[in-house]
Amino acid sequence: MAFQDPPSSPLRGGAALSLGPLFAPHWGWIALRGVAAIVFGLLAFALPGLTVAVMVAVWGAYALIDGVLALVAGWRIRDNGRPLWSVIVLGLLGIAAGVVTFVWPALTALTLILIIGFWAIAGGVFQIVAAFRLRKEIEGEWLYALSGVLSVVFGVAVVASPGAGAVALAWLIGGFAFVYGVLLVLLALRLRTARR
Repeated sequence: MAFQDPPSSPLRGGAALSLGPLFAPHWGWIALRGVAAIVFGLLAFALPGLTVAVMVAVWGAYALIDGVLALVAGWRIRDNGRPLWSVIVLGLLGIAAGVVTFVWPALTALTLILIIGFWAIAGGVFQIVAAFRLRKEIEGEWLYALSGVLSVVFGVAVVASPGAGAVALAWLIGGFAFVYGVLLVLLALRLRTARR
């Protein structure tokens, strides 16, 4: 899967560009984020009996991977020569949440669960902002907005009930990750089609 724009792409050069053409050549990065979320969701469904500590550690790995992919995508996608900061901030939030999970393992599972919830809320807000900027540029931007709304709803649910049982938490996190990943993959496929 090629993630770079071809030499003939209108993305080369300094002309002012709409966000649709900016995102389309980098559809692969969005697809990778979606695939990572789907894999994490399937793991949560396949192994729901994991302890909360193990579940949170697996989530930390996912947040770190997703954060790095979002950071790379935000840096590569240029809006009038500038990085797409809402996506970069989303990436930095994911990296920070993943690092906190591993650097401070002595934190209680409850604290880590709250970090997951607040990360999901903040990340969802930044995705909604990015989708709002895309609304007139591409078809399918609602998928990105919907994934942001889903992220906010998930975060609120986690923050509201951080003490839920391990199996219930695994299903909640796994369901969120799976649907979130599917939405990102669908958006990436729409962008790939728009690129052609």
